[in-house]
Amino acid sequence: MTEFVKRTLSGAVFVAAVVGSILWSSFAFDALFLLFCVLAVDEFHRLVRSPRALRIYSFVATLFLWAAVICIPWQPFALTLAFSYLLLVVFALLDEIWNTSDKPLHNWGNLLISQLMIALPMATLGVLCYLDKWLLLALFVLIWVNDTGAYCVGSSTAKLPKGNHKMSPHISPKKSWEGLIGGFVFAMAAALLLHHFGWFGSIASPATGWLVPCLFALVVSTFGTMGDLMESLLKRSVGVKDSGRFLPGHGGVLDRFDSVLLAGPIITAFCWICYLIVPLF
Repeated sequence: MTEFVKRTLSGAVFVAAVVGSILWSSFAFDALFLLFCVLAVDEFHRLVRSPRALRIYSFVATLFLWAAVICIPWQPFALTLAFSYLLLVVFALLDEIWNTSDKPLHNWGNLLISQLMIALPMATLGVLCYLDKWLLLALFVLIWVNDTGAYCVGSSTAKLPKGNHKMSPHISPKKSWEGLIGGFVFAMAAALLLHHFGWFGSIASPATGWLVPCLFALVVSTFGTMGDLMESLLKRSVGVKDSGRFLPGHGGVLDRFDSVLLAGPIITAFCWICYLIVPLF
């Protein structure tokens, strides 16, 4: 089996799993993405070579965080779990100090990074699923469309006599401003099409028209690209090409979800604000 076939098959299975879990039920999505989240956090700690104890703390903290998200409909349980999550993160620092670690602040800082950069953003996807599964599905569809558009336009403009304008060549040599614009145009067109089929019905009204889906696409395109660059910076810092070997031909879990690390929480906040404002129009 060629590398291209492996990449295509594994990518198709991945997309089917994500879309299927969203359409099936919020429980199926939470279960699948809790697994992805745990694997992504563990990938991070492997990359930065965290001690075993810290990886265990991160694993338990991630479980508490997702349990709090799942219990959002039952707010007292969710608040209790969220408080327990914060206590666990603080206790991890105390444990580093009590055990006279050689670099306690460094280790605890990596714990915070894994939670703030990976676990919390991925957990917000569970909140978005609770709010409206079609908005969550739109997020993933637009991320994939944006990546496709950016690749097509960026590859085409790179062949011009003077090439294209690189965004951050020392981090990601292939990303260009032309690709960013192309990705946004593709994402905006897809968002308007999804709006036509009613995917944004819970956050858009006749008064807002096409404005909400266009802003949705802008946020996804901009912060999805920034999340990609953020993960590329991490890999450059530790000297690796892929974060892991989760999917043949696609790299690790972090490589597959880098775009949602920033786009996910910001889109969730955007949708929540629109959800509260729409009834006023």
